[in-house]
Amino acid sequence: MSDVFVENKDFHELDFSEDQLTKGDYENCNFLNCFLSGTDLSGINFSGCVFENCDLSLSTITKTAFRNVKFKTCKLLGLRFEDCNEFLLSMDFEACQLDLSSFYKRSLKDTKFKSCSIQEVDFTESDLTAITFNNCDLRGTKFEHSILEKVDFQTAFNYSIDPEINRINKAKFSLPSAVGLLHKYDIEIN
Repeated sequence: MSDVFVENKDFHELDFSEDQLTKGDYENCNFLNCFLSGTDLSGINFSGCVFENCDLSLSTITKTAFRNVKFKTCKLLGLRFEDCNEFLLSMDFEACQLDLSSFYKRSLKDTKFKSCSIQEVDFTESDLTAITFNNCDLRGTKFEHSILEKVDFQTAFNYSIDPEINRINKAKFSLPSAVGLLHKYDIEIN
């Protein structure tokens, strides 16, 4: 049972590192310029919420629900999304830093990543069907046994994907970044 139910509330410039966000359900709430880095958000349910210019880096999100949640210009470094509640998981990211995070075995169908830094992120065994990586830096990001069908990589860059161990049917790529599909062959392209 959740501790509180909060609906349609705006949280502005709050630091939750000292006084933790109360556990409960947050529906259609806006978090603007809030500091949540290193906090324990376990078991909290966010539905229809927007996080803008917030820092959630290294927060604990065990069994945290993100349902129709939007992150804009947020720092989300080192988050372990594989620990969050996967029921109705739905998120979009715009101009966010997701470096060193993990989406291991998560289903992220139709998620949109726009102008994000997604470096050294783990998408191993994830279902990324129909995701859009619009102008995203994927340097060092790990795709192993991932479903990448219909993924739009056309404006993504710095990725390295092994087509032999990932499902990439109908994925979209563009040159010169598509060379990232050939890295494992150690060949020279001029």
